[in-house]
Amino acid sequence: MDKNQLLSELSYKATRSSGAGGQHVNKTSTRVELYWSLENTQAFSENEISRLRERLSHRLTKDGELQLASQDSRSQHRNKDDVTKRFFALLEVAIIPPIIRKKRRPSKMAKLKRLKAKKQHAEKKANRKKPEY
Repeated sequence: MDKNQLLSELSYKATRSSGAGGQHVNKTSTRVELYWSLENTQAFSENEISRLRERLSHRLTKDGELQLASQDSRSQHRNKDDVTKRFFALLEVAIIPPIIRKKRRPSKMAKLKRLKAKKQHAEKKANRKKPEY
């Protein structure tokens, strides 16, 4: 993952934020929206792009564009930093290849140990019963 390449592919848009802030909210654009096109990226290989498309499918638009927004802070710069960090964190998680499970069998000793424990447990339960005369 080439972060410099990704940073050059990102586009930002500032809009008016909602929530607390009084008059300040009505006159400044502090909410930051991040746009990134998965289809036009040069930062990933084909395998990585297909993995990203699969993992981020619920977040992508019909055009294959990822949109993130941040409006937590009253500062546009802090919101921009926040949304960029979230973007990179999202990609780092989505690009990890899945771990392929290897089929394993329990060893003979493990089977015997399990059966022995079951037998001991059954005997303990049986000893609690009243004796039949």
